[in-house]
Amino acid sequence: MAFSANDLAKVRFAISPMWEVAPSFRLLTSDAAHPVHRPWIEQVRPRVMAVGLDRGWLAELIGPSGYVPDFLNPAPARPAPTPAAECDAILASPADRVRQDLDHLARHQGHLGPRLSSLHADPTSRLAKVTHEIGTYWELALAPYWARIRAVLDADILHRVRTVAEHGVGHLFNDLHTSVSWDDNALRLIRRKRSMPRQSAGAGLLLIPSAFTGPGLRTRVRPPDPPQLAYPARGVGTLWETRPAIGTCVLSPVLGRSRTLLLTELETPASTTELARRTGLSPAGVSQHLTALRDAGLVSAHRAGRSVLYARTAAAETLLKASST
Repeated sequence: MAFSANDLAKVRFAISPMWEVAPSFRLLTSDAAHPVHRPWIEQVRPRVMAVGLDRGWLAELIGPSGYVPDFLNPAPARPAPTPAAECDAILASPADRVRQDLDHLARHQGHLGPRLSSLHADPTSRLAKVTHEIGTYWELALAPYWARIRAVLDADILHRVRTVAEHGVGHLFNDLHTSVSWDDNALRLIRRKRSMPRQSAGAGLLLIPSAFTGPGLRTRVRPPDPPQLAYPARGVGTLWETRPAIGTCVLSPVLGRSRTLLLTELETPASTTELARRTGLSPAGVSQHLTALRDAGLVSAHRAGRSVLYARTAAAETLLKASST
């Protein structure tokens, strides 16, 4: 793909929730073991199966391999859009674009199932069902872990921006992935099946770090949007590693012993019942403390079937890290 000075001026990074949805869903619904994401899979897969997401709209749209419809990955309009904003963009997809993507998917899969056939017939009304299921999946599988995932993605972008500042855009591309190279004002993707001519793509380039996209690259070229290039973020290999125990002596006088204990126990998301069992606190006491921590922006709550999972927020992660230094 050739780059003009205008294209280089429009190269930007973005964090996209939807670029995590499709590859993570594919990973959950496959039988393959994964050396990095196994702890996450073991926690999340039972929840996803329990509500039948492995038999719904996403299961038909996101097969075990191959093409994922482009309308599921709208170009991020902001550096870090919310899941709701990206679902709104999916809902706004033109009907003819949705049908084109589904026709392309049918060529890959051999046919469309009943759900996708109805989506092809009436994209305007059926897309709401798709985005509703995406919202359910997000709450079950990704929202409770988003602070941790987001920290990895933010760190990757910070590293890349520093690379540009110190060595220039050419070095950024050459360091992005083994299958990407920058030469003579052109970006080359070694193993991409189809070329990416500039005349068939929008201006600029969107670079999207991803925790779940796997070792390879994923691309989306859909004019007039800028082409998107999703690549594996640095540091993903340590994403689910158990972190060293955090001392509570510094935070306990500020938050109280019980609330500090609950924050440290939320290394992985957990329900009120599970936290009560692990800490020895009463369920009522755990609930009261979690409400206070949530009001303070240190804990988030996520519906998982009949229960609610609590997770540390980015603010809590920062607080705990600062208290351990």
